[in-house]
Amino acid sequence: MTLTANWNYPTTVRFGAGRIKELGKACRDAGITKPLLVTDPGLAALPMVAQVIDILKADGLSAAVFSDVKANPNEANVSAGVETYRKGGHDGVIALGGGSGLDAGKAVAFMQGQTRPIWDFEDIGDWWTRANAGAIAPIVAIPTTAGTGSEVGRASVITNEATHEKKIIFHPKLLPAIVIADPELTIGLPAKLTAATGMDALAHNLEAYCAPGYHPMAAGIAVEGMRLIKQWLPKATANGGDIEARSQMLAASSMGAAAFQRGLGAVHALSHPIGGLYDAHHGTLNGVLMPYVLVANREAVEDRITDAAHYMGITGGFKGFLDWLVALRSELGIPNTLRELGVGEDRLDQIAEMAIRDPSAGGNPIAFSQEQYRDIAARAVRGELKL
Repeated sequence: MTLTANWNYPTTVRFGAGRIKELGKACRDAGITKPLLVTDPGLAALPMVAQVIDILKADGLSAAVFSDVKANPNEANVSAGVETYRKGGHDGVIALGGGSGLDAGKAVAFMQGQTRPIWDFEDIGDWWTRANAGAIAPIVAIPTTAGTGSEVGRASVITNEATHEKKIIFHPKLLPAIVIADPELTIGLPAKLTAATGMDALAHNLEAYCAPGYHPMAAGIAVEGMRLIKQWLPKATANGGDIEARSQMLAASSMGAAAFQRGLGAVHALSHPIGGLYDAHHGTLNGVLMPYVLVANREAVEDRITDAAHYMGITGGFKGFLDWLVALRSELGIPNTLRELGVGEDRLDQIAEMAIRDPSAGGNPIAFSQEQYRDIAARAVRGELKL
């Protein structure tokens, strides 16, 4: 089945196979006439980026490419992108890629008009009001993975290499003006990355669903996002050319990011510092951590998880949901332990101290102590998963 639609939630989304051909019009609709295309070096070397440039040229637009972006984008990457943007006289950004390309592109569009350091805009209180909102460049976002959902998000995750902390940079105008969600662009993603990014999408939906705040719209989106992932992630991983599976996963990814305005939680509070310290893949970390955090949260979320399991066609309530999650992780080749990713017990105190300060911790159903975060991380290192 071919799925095509135009959505306006939470921003304008042009969804469907082949819609990358509309990029030139999307740029003009966003007020962009000389875009800087920001992506990662891996994608920049693929024919996809050359094809995107050709699409723009055919529509009378010239674009430069900036790809000095790490898997976990840092301040230096953003600064280099800002310099390229200013020197090139660009008037907007096309952010293309998975989480790294999308987050870096959004941050470049944001910072090119600011005079304060990027860390002054961390997602703390009303720090976003420090920004010169009128100087933020328009953004067109093009996801090439079904994971982060950053294409429909108002934040960018940037690593502070001095402290090894991942910081969430927030502003309402970081929400791209237009998204082109073309599942054909995700077909070339290897099975291992399809699985890892899909687990990231699942973590977003699951944590948003379990967050304690009152936001029934986000909760509804999240539980449907989980159902789509249950049905389609194994298929997308097993057969990367399954366009319906790729489409449904792209939708579920965006749904997770739309839903997590309700909150995230301990999965992300732990994966952010571990990713910063070990430079490990964010989605893979989330996949490893999810069952351990779910068990730790059981007393606060059992009823909600039972409801979700029923909706998703999973029998056995909370235990049935946990068993499904562990089985999915195994089916997709996601490791069972952090140790398999090179994470030992020598830095657990540091991880726990960073986790309790991570903004995502505030959305967890239980306000874990630093000691509890250490215990969850230790269990994930050792593989101790017990109800």
